[in-house]
Amino acid sequence: MIHENVEKVRVAKGITKTHIASKLQMSLQGYRHITSGDVRLDVERLKIIANVLNVSPAIFFDNKLTESVIKEIKTV
Repeated sequence: MIHENVEKVRVAKGITKTHIASKLQMSLQGYRHITSGDVRLDVERLKIIANVLNVSPAIFFDNKLTESVIKEIKTV
């Protein structure tokens, strides 16, 4: 669920997987393992991703919060 919400916000903001992978100092393939749910997303990485996406890490834990952020992005 968390990795799915990260991807929804990332796509809504138009930020590439490559950009986030570089901010995490990992390969694109490594980041893909996170977004697919194959690798657990740890707290430190989640904080970095939230910072890159300019959102609170808490939104990724709640589908309704994630959807409200996406709606806000689309109306801007």
